[in-house]
Amino acid sequence: MEYKRIGENYYVRMDRGDEIIGCLLEICRKESIASAVFSGIGGCQDAELQVFIPETGIFETERLEGMLELVSINGNVVTDDDGQLFHHTHALFSFKKDGQHGMAAGHLKSTKVLYTAEIELRPTIGGAIGRKYDPETGTGFWSFKD
Repeated sequence: MEYKRIGENYYVRMDRGDEIIGCLLEICRKESIASAVFSGIGGCQDAELQVFIPETGIFETERLEGMLELVSINGNVVTDDDGQLFHHTHALFSFKKDGQHGMAAGHLKSTKVLYTAEIELRPTIGGAIGRKYDPETGTGFWSFKD
């Protein structure tokens, strides 16, 4: 992974084997970024996607492997009251399986780069977005306590 700050934003190139979410959280820790949004594209070798099923209260997980075109990744990073970073990320992948084109999308738990990923990380300027816990889903949502 390599990144560069230009103005207020960070431009990140990830390389083969880099795990995208881990790299983004690493940059936020290193650069003292408490909250940010990000978007990007790339080529990945695997991905773990989740979808929350309200009727059961659980996340269903799907694992993809092979050449995955990362059509779009969008998400955010926030910090809870204890200073721990959390991400909320959605992604869309296209791929070819059995001679047919397919697509899969959802909440992204993790994905590893096959060739490259190019991501713009935009820190929150003039304040920070926090995280509040939601017991119904077992996850967190934005909090605006400031």
